Amino acid sequence: MPFSQKELLRYSRHLALPEVGLDGQRALKEAKVLVVGTGGLGSPILLYLAASGVGTIGLIDFDTVDETNLQRQVLFDMNSVGKSKSSVAKNKLAALNPYITVNEYNTAINSDNALEIIKSYDIVVDGTDNFTTRYLVNDACVLLGKPYVYGSVFRFEGQTAILNAPMEDGRRGPCYRCLFPEPPPADLVPNCSEGGVLGVLPAMIGSLQATETIKQICSIGKPLSRQLMLYSALDLDFKKVNMVKDASCAICSEHPVITDLQPINLSCQVETEDETVSLITGSALRKLLEKGQPVQLLDVRNDDERKMMHIGGRHIPLDKLEMMTAADLKYFDKQAPLIVYCTAGARSKKAIIQLQKLDIFSELYSLQGGLLRWISDVDSALSTS
Repeated sequence: MPFSQKELLRYSRHLALPEVGLDGQRALKEAKVLVVGTGGLGSPILLYLAASGVGTIGLIDFDTVDETNLQRQVLFDMNSVGKSKSSVAKNKLAALNPYITVNEYNTAINSDNALEIIKSYDIVVDGTDNFTTRYLVNDACVLLGKPYVYGSVFRFEGQTAILNAPMEDGRRGPCYRCLFPEPPPADLVPNCSEGGVLGVLPAMIGSLQATETIKQICSIGKPLSRQLMLYSALDLDFKKVNMVKDASCAICSEHPVITDLQPINLSCQVETEDETVSLITGSALRKLLEKGQPVQLLDVRNDDERKMMHIGGRHIPLDKLEMMTAADLKYFDKQAPLIVYCTAGARSKKAIIQLQKLDIFSELYSLQGGLLRWISDVDSALSTS
């Protein structure tokens, strides 16, 4: 695909980089990237992908611009209020770079249209703000074999990774369901509507997502496909946590339960049965351990996750625990508190509910926020940097 002289001038700073050069810029020009959402994350993602010369950009958003968006959604201004986000975004990108094609989808992505839209693109980038869309897009990407550049922000913290990425052995890396088989507990995400967020935080995470997308297209650098990047704006602190495929993942395992795209209706509220699950914070657990209190730990993640990192205790993967009887757990002290942990807190709650049915433990607690919260609040050395 040839470049005009004006394009060569425009991308001259890229062409000067040996890692990018003409071949890399051509790869960008030939690439097709879909960005789901044009808001806080979508704004920097779209602006930098367009400026960098990604040849075809699809953007999907059904919402209109509200004045409260302007604190962080830098694609828009006061003149945009009340207008279609996708329409304003398309015009902004066209003005920024006339050498690219921008496809606008002024609609909500759902189980009826996701596969049809996504199949035309090479990479999908996450600019969403709700779990329903995130799980839906993840599932569509797995079914279609597309890399999914994940990102999320809340308050002062954000995270990003490349999911379902092609690996050296020809297989695909972990997907979103490998990290979070179910929605994180309500203490991590109070509700599905957008909560408070520092205005510049989406710019940081969105720029990282754009960077990883460009690296993936140009086949340069080390992709963030085996690690989840965690960022805290208050501490200006970056951490990386190793990711592994879940051998029992509902969609990307060798024997998936999900084989086609189905409507997803997720609630960010904890299910009724979870109301009986007691939580313990990482700080409270640390104090108990430091005092030498007789507490027991149980890790219910899979074997690969356990090998990557853990905070001690016995290890019984959730799928095995669900098949156990009271007799199988005789080596536990039934009178000492048992603290169950996993990655983010969802599986540990399911484990607690299962253990409650056996009625053999006097005290059961789920580690609030799992190891991700433990790393953030208690022991950053547990992560891999």
